[in-house]
Amino acid sequence: MASRPALHITPRLDRPRQVGIGVIAPYDLALDRELWDLTPANVSVHITRTAYLDVPVGVDQAAQLADYAATGAAATTLRKLNPQATVYLCTSGSFVGGLDGEARVRATIEDAGAGHAVTASGALLEALRDLGIGRLGVGTPYDEALTASLEDFLDESDVELTSLAYLGLSGDIPWVGADTVRELAFAAADGADAVFLACTNLPTVDMIAQLEHELGKPVLSATLVSMWSALRYVGAAPQGRPEQLFTRTGPGVSERAS
Repeated sequence: MASRPALHITPRLDRPRQVGIGVIAPYDLALDRELWDLTPANVSVHITRTAYLDVPVGVDQAAQLADYAATGAAATTLRKLNPQATVYLCTSGSFVGGLDGEARVRATIEDAGAGHAVTASGALLEALRDLGIGRLGVGTPYDEALTASLEDFLDESDVELTSLAYLGLSGDIPWVGADTVRELAFAAADGADAVFLACTNLPTVDMIAQLEHELGKPVLSATLVSMWSALRYVGAAPQGRPEQLFTRTGPGVSERAS
């Protein structure tokens, strides 16, 4: 068979590059869509996952998810994409070791070259400062022991916890219905200036604006604060999002994104 001459085309790598946000998600995250719902069109989200663990949701799982070697390995997979910020999207893994553990998770990600690191728990503290929240009510899908670990983290962070509610689940968190999420938020709202709904696998993003309307106070979720912090760092913000966190604080401007 006669060979045909191949025509070499010189590529032009002139397509504008988007701002990138890396996401290190726990292996069981089922709510990827919520990340995209919070991301404007000019920002790209690059998701990687931690290795599978055959353990129920709880303190032991959180400690294994926070393993620094595993976190560093996941962060390394994002390095080629050069994200300007990388979110560690596991709430429990970022609070189970206290403030020192949260700081070490961030340092591990940045040492792996995955850009400015954000954790779900660290982003919560950042959001509370920006909103001027003094008293916080918390709702979790976790069991009592893991919920207590979050309480310890907030106590160490000098956050005044006014109310605490939990669902007692060790799995199936993504399938919690909207009525239960609403009940959890209301149970956590008593005496609080704002409500925080923990766990990035708890469906929240579609409900926050309505919950804020009903409760008359800011409602924060792990996914919301995580993406807000990363977007703020890169100087971006979703257009038309009604949540008080976005409308009252506004986007930041990152030196890395400029």
